Amino acid sequence: MTGLLNRSPFAIISCKMKRLQLTASDPQPLAERMRPTTMAEFTGQSAILGQNGPLRVLLDQRSYHSFLFWGPPGTGKTTIGRIIANQSGTNFVHLSAALAGVKEVRFALQRSQQRYKLHGKRDLLFIDEIHRFNRGQQDVLLPFLEQGSVIFIGATTENPSFALTSALLSRCQLFVFSLLSDAEIKIILRRALIDERGLAGKYSLTDAAEAVLVALSDGDGRRALSYLELAAALTTKSNIIDQATIIHAVGRKGLSYDRAGEEHYNLISAFHKSIRNSDPDAALYWLARMIEGGEDPLYIARRLIRIASEDIGLADPAALSLAVAAHNAVAAIGLPECDLALAEIAIYLADAPKNNALYTGLAAARKDVLQTVNEPVPLHLRNAPTQMMKEIGYGKGYKYAHDYSGKKTDMECLPPSLRGRRYYQPECNGQKSAEDKSRE
Repeated sequence: MTGLLNRSPFAIISCKMKRLQLTASDPQPLAERMRPTTMAEFTGQSAILGQNGPLRVLLDQRSYHSFLFWGPPGTGKTTIGRIIANQSGTNFVHLSAALAGVKEVRFALQRSQQRYKLHGKRDLLFIDEIHRFNRGQQDVLLPFLEQGSVIFIGATTENPSFALTSALLSRCQLFVFSLLSDAEIKIILRRALIDERGLAGKYSLTDAAEAVLVALSDGDGRRALSYLELAAALTTKSNIIDQATIIHAVGRKGLSYDRAGEEHYNLISAFHKSIRNSDPDAALYWLARMIEGGEDPLYIARRLIRIASEDIGLADPAALSLAVAAHNAVAAIGLPECDLALAEIAIYLADAPKNNALYTGLAAARKDVLQTVNEPVPLHLRNAPTQMMKEIGYGKGYKYAHDYSGKKTDMECLPPSLRGRRYYQPECNGQKSAEDKSRE
């Protein structure tokens, strides 16, 4: 440990890179061998890299700014960074925020700054998983980006508006990378089958096997090539990769899901809105995505309780009780057995009548609480436990509802400035209380 601390930051970077690199006798993975080196070889991201795409225009003009690449894994973020380095003739410095700290980043920045001052040339610093850097680590970049002494590219799979500071965002141009289309995945697979850097024509892929590979890749080019390489290794007789070989090689596809990331919020949002839209099929699909992705089932159950109150409310008062019962069932038995309890309540809520009067009513009441004068509680609504309080008017004029027909009086219960305000506006569906009916 002491020896490592005494080394220069560059030596530490080199040491880490050596541990990650394959030895000379080991072949590189197919995905690495097939990594495009020019824009002509690159497939995908037509929205930003196609004709007149904003990033393509900047690259064609040799206008290299500080960039942020946001998108799912395997969509070309690192590859484009390498292509920019090749095109600009700069030294490509690749660091991962999962491994590098401030010392390594500062050293890379200072080295580029020195080269820029002495020779007018800059390094391209590519920081992968930049969302892992905290605010202080991100701030190290700022003065160097201001000077323009480095070409900087930060890559992230997390929403930059959540993960990165506003100071860093303001100094970088953001480009969003999308999942690759089925057609683009097919192009990548077919090129790998025939290219000398890839499988060099030694294997062929049946149409059914190609379709399965495309489906299993989920728009991730690296994953598609990794699955193809594994299937080829398991093909020993005819050199024809068929559907059965793909399924045998992959076993079970890995799902892109991060319980602490944006996809977590995207999926629960889709789940909630599908139930609100009374779409049980979509609700089951998004539920399955979350379960298979490893989401905490109790988190899903808690959200279902919220849905029961927010979107159904008194249109079906039993919904809340059933949602709480489902939560208890999930807590009692856990996964995988609790999956049907979640599915049952999801379907029940999707099929239930909808009424958001509770949600809108409470929101309107809160708005008045925050935006109007909070008047004292009217005297007639106050308890009078002592004689003195009775003498100064506490409880005077109070009408006991049970003494009146219909269990209701004309007594005003809101502060004077809000007299007559209506917050709860029940709709004409589901069950109604006597109070609801009296309002109609």
